[in-house]
Amino acid sequence: MIGLAVLGYVSLLLLSATSYACTRVLQPGSPYGSIQPSQLRNLVTFGDSYTDHTAFKTSNMTAWPIYAASYSNASLYPFAKAGAVCSQAITPIPFPEVNLVDAQLPNYFNASLDLNMTESLFTLWIGTNDLGQLGLLTGQNTPGMSLIDTTACAVNWVKTLYDSGARNFLFQQVIPLQLVPIYTPESYPDRYWTAERNTTEWSITMEQYACTVVNLATFMLRDLVQTLPGAHVGIFDTYSMYTDMYENPQNYFNGTAPLNVKTPGKSCVFTIGESTTDTGNCTIAGPTDRDSFMWWDELHPSEQSARTLAKHVAEVISTGKNKWTTWLS
Repeated sequence: MIGLAVLGYVSLLLLSATSYACTRVLQPGSPYGSIQPSQLRNLVTFGDSYTDHTAFKTSNMTAWPIYAASYSNASLYPFAKAGAVCSQAITPIPFPEVNLVDAQLPNYFNASLDLNMTESLFTLWIGTNDLGQLGLLTGQNTPGMSLIDTTACAVNWVKTLYDSGARNFLFQQVIPLQLVPIYTPESYPDRYWTAERNTTEWSITMEQYACTVVNLATFMLRDLVQTLPGAHVGIFDTYSMYTDMYENPQNYFNGTAPLNVKTPGKSCVFTIGESTTDTGNCTIAGPTDRDSFMWWDELHPSEQSARTLAKHVAEVISTGKNKWTTWLS
């Protein structure tokens, strides 16, 4: 559950203004930054499986960064890795070689890319594993670490890259995790978790975690940008975009099956306590049906959801502005 330190910090935020919400946190805000149309030519991505360009190749799915680079005619430099958390020091996992701080940033620096920083956009989308069944939700965090630490770790990614010369950043908020099939009250044992659990408690907790992190990241970034002269930092409101996808699926999904924002296109039901290495009892949508689904499996967005995200990020790259993006500097 959320620690007292987090609740105290959030209470101070709530007292400092009339109200804060999870969606459209940055209103009123400016959709316009100093990024000029056609300025950006390189897309450098960090994050977890939601951004890993290789994560779902075996399912014949294309990741959003590949689409975004194609839509905007940008060169893609991908560093995101499936399973990643921000830092092993905060939420230890068995495979630290994929984490943002422990692996992705060192991999980027070791690559010694010769990028024109004025023409390069750096993006980060991370937090699902930090908050979820690999991390805080199940108590897998290092003792004393909280939502504040996971959020500060992600925000510090901006400062680390800024100090190395990067100047253009797009920070992608976490999605409304309570809508992800594994975290809904109706969820069932799946390939990611088969132990007994209180599904309603998980859903309520994930909603609180995600909403808190969205607000924490916003305020931390607002403070940070004041110390980064020449930086252009945008927040992409992924939380609000995914909420809109869920509430208005007719505007986003177009497969041949009935539109579905709850059941994944690949649904694999396991029994309580069954090994997650088993195959489970799976129902898989056909090729023409897939684009009707918001989720691919119990934890991950579908390819059509990825195309939607890619379209909006590509608009940021091509024009410097987008309805889901607010520039802080």
